[in-house]
Amino acid sequence: MQSFSDIWPLLAAALQAAAMVLAAGHAMLTKSDVRSATGWVGFILLVPFAGWIIYLLFGVNRIQRRARELRGIRSGRALPLPAVSPMGGLPAEQGERHHELESLARFGQKVLPERFEPGNAIDVLENGDEAYPAMIAAIDGATKSLALSTYIFNNDKAGRLFVDALARAVGRGVRVRVLIDGVGSWYSRPSLVPLLRERGINYARFLHSFMPWQMPYLNMRSHQKILVADGSIGFTGGMNISEGNLVRQNPAKPIRDYHFRVEGPVVAQLMHTFAHEWSFTTGEILDGPDWFPENARYEHKGHIVARGLPAGPDQGVNPIRWTNMGALTQARESVRIVTPYFLPDTTLATTLSLAAMRGVHVDIVLPATNNLPFVDWAATPQLAWLIEAGCRVWKTSGPFEHTKLMTVDGLWSKVGSANWDGRSLRLNFELDLECYGAAFAARLDRIIDGKILDAHAVTYEEIARRSLPAKLRDAAIRLASPYL
Repeated sequence: MQSFSDIWPLLAAALQAAAMVLAAGHAMLTKSDVRSATGWVGFILLVPFAGWIIYLLFGVNRIQRRARELRGIRSGRALPLPAVSPMGGLPAEQGERHHELESLARFGQKVLPERFEPGNAIDVLENGDEAYPAMIAAIDGATKSLALSTYIFNNDKAGRLFVDALARAVGRGVRVRVLIDGVGSWYSRPSLVPLLRERGINYARFLHSFMPWQMPYLNMRSHQKILVADGSIGFTGGMNISEGNLVRQNPAKPIRDYHFRVEGPVVAQLMHTFAHEWSFTTGEILDGPDWFPENARYEHKGHIVARGLPAGPDQGVNPIRWTNMGALTQARESVRIVTPYFLPDTTLATTLSLAAMRGVHVDIVLPATNNLPFVDWAATPQLAWLIEAGCRVWKTSGPFEHTKLMTVDGLWSKVGSANWDGRSLRLNFELDLECYGAAFAARLDRIIDGKILDAHAVTYEEIARRSLPAKLRDAAIRLASPYL
């Protein structure tokens, strides 16, 4: 009779063979990129034992699966939320570009079947100096409901202004709900959360954990910025609540940014996105005329056609990423992008390059001084390739630029919370507004023109002249770009 010492090599070999087959099969079935699948299969087969173990640790995308489990999608549960209005007509714009706009809109509704709402007015607010007073005025004017979602809500001068306004609303009997990201709530010390509790403000923290090293929670952040008053006045954009945004008051670390005041039917989509995240976090369903007044859905306030683009890792196709690609492929004259963090994946970078090579004027505006230097390092090698393809890259002077804007051909535009990086386009929950309207796009283009006027044009030669240690540093950091 054979002893265990005689048969354990056979058992180990059998385990190794089974694990290799299962891991290689998983890679072939789940990796959409052929090169990625081929690389992982080769690594699994050629590196005994360690190959399939490393694949299980680093090669399996657990983010989407975990996000869908948290949402209850895997078990078939759905959040019983108010339904948005049914799909309507596609946006129309007079002139020769109507057919191309209609084609882009049809593509967009394949990506996300959210209605394009006509009749919206969108005001542009510069920095917290303009945005915060407008937002607090909306809070003070609310009589029925207030919904506020933010990534960062700092315990500083700006944060306390909002807490005071929200507390006044609570005192008037307004139904107030505040949603703060679980990681973003710790950006200031001490946290603002005890003050919200003390003032009687109904708040919740999105995917909050007292164990911040848990990687699933570090990845799936709510980066959305939403304020809706009485279901009829909305605010969105990329601005957090921090005294750094009060640029005119000369803060220690100034942050330039833009926010947007929205009126019209699309406000219901902002409210619907907030209601979805609030219900997921707390289990409370926000419904009824206090949150979704019927008349607000049909009252036209302007001439912009718009829709919300909520996106997150629980979706198989990220609507913001795909909308970016759709707009780039439809561009005929100009593409203009302003973003603080620019780490597009290979497909997006290729689409940008192809647009420039077709003769489209592609401008990419980035901050010269980034609050996350390693993001700038990781982006630099890719900037060289884009510049060589014909894209123009600009670095703004002055304070850190947190602005997120995109326009195409002076007719289409997109504003909101999403950056051009893997964290926004793959790992976090975001909200952008997709807009059709020449006047609004022209307003954004004038802002971009002003930034370019004082910006430094980055050249291929400038990037090529970096020292070898800098090139090696940038190349090494770029390997982690999907998670920066």
